[in-house]
Amino acid sequence: MSEGTKKEVIIIGAGASGLLCAIECGKRGRAVLVLDHAARTGSKIRISGGGRCNFTNRNVTPGHYFSRNSHFCKSALARFTPRDVLDLVEKHHIAYHEKEAGQFFCVKSSADIITLLEAECARFGVEIRLKCRVTDIGHGRNFMVATDQGAFRTESLVIATGGLSYPGLGASGLGHAIGKQFGLKVVPPRPGLVPFLFAARDQKVFQELAGISLDTAVSCGAKRFRGNLLFTHRGLSGPVALQASLYWTPGEPLTIDLLPDTDILGEFISRRRSKIEMRNLLAAYLPKRFAEAWCGQMTISKPLDQTSDRELKAIADGLHAWKVLPKRTEGYDTAEVTAGGVDTDELSSKTMEAKKVPGLYFIGEVVDVTGELGGYNLHWAWASGFAAGQNA
Repeated sequence: MSEGTKKEVIIIGAGASGLLCAIECGKRGRAVLVLDHAARTGSKIRISGGGRCNFTNRNVTPGHYFSRNSHFCKSALARFTPRDVLDLVEKHHIAYHEKEAGQFFCVKSSADIITLLEAECARFGVEIRLKCRVTDIGHGRNFMVATDQGAFRTESLVIATGGLSYPGLGASGLGHAIGKQFGLKVVPPRPGLVPFLFAARDQKVFQELAGISLDTAVSCGAKRFRGNLLFTHRGLSGPVALQASLYWTPGEPLTIDLLPDTDILGEFISRRRSKIEMRNLLAAYLPKRFAEAWCGQMTISKPLDQTSDRELKAIADGLHAWKVLPKRTEGYDTAEVTAGGVDTDELSSKTMEAKKVPGLYFIGEVVDVTGELGGYNLHWAWASGFAAGQNA
């Protein structure tokens, strides 16, 4: 590989973490080059939050992140807070608003965040090369990066390539491959924040309910999420399903509380002598089509006064803890993030530098730190990019 043009820092990936890292390196007077195979910067930022970019969350804490090492993210999150993000947004006069659960969105467009990042990069002399495909990486006295736009060398190489979600935007496993090339452990990647597919039996019963949304509580492992559950033609989606997917392992059922605010057994008992049919009674609490389908699958719908106490208890338990065993998730095509990635044991939590390979950094989604829904993943991109940017 030829020696190529020398830069003090090369960052592969012009997404949220890569650009924030580039800005911070630039502030320190470093000569920075950002490489990306896409035609534009910030591809995932552009589609974030339905095009409005959910750029952080007031409630950022380590408890909102999934990783084999739950402590790893603490250092970076402590040093780059939601207030730091808001300060940057306000400095660029971007209008934003706060939604439920502390989520911050742009009023106009996610393009405002990309414009901010590009302006800050320009201000600090960061060079960005787009439509630039990395073909090889070597390591001698410096890192050598071969691309279809020439060769480059650097003392600090930052991998900000993202994960495997959104393959339509050009997502690839390049970052994981680079980690393995340098002997780092990689936690097997999998789709995260992704809808579930029904098993064949459930699909037959529930596919007719596509479009119905219920306020539920969904439990997966030790985690419980409250919010809307959406039935699709193929399975379960909506915020609570996506959240649960982060913690789900194949072969494990989801436990769904269909009436989290209702003591339905108490309601049954209070109307014990009523001749109302179970499905008609439940239609007062749940959409009629759903109540009929659920009763048809889970119980015999008969008048309340003909239903035994034991049957009523079993029905109530089923409504508060409906077990659904998904076939699988929809996969990377619809996953918002990639869980897994470069093992955090291989990295410094303070600098994001590989312990075994001085000068090599991994940031953002390529690392085994995955946020829950609500702006947490973009915040991890900012925080990890900031951490590496102080050192690379």
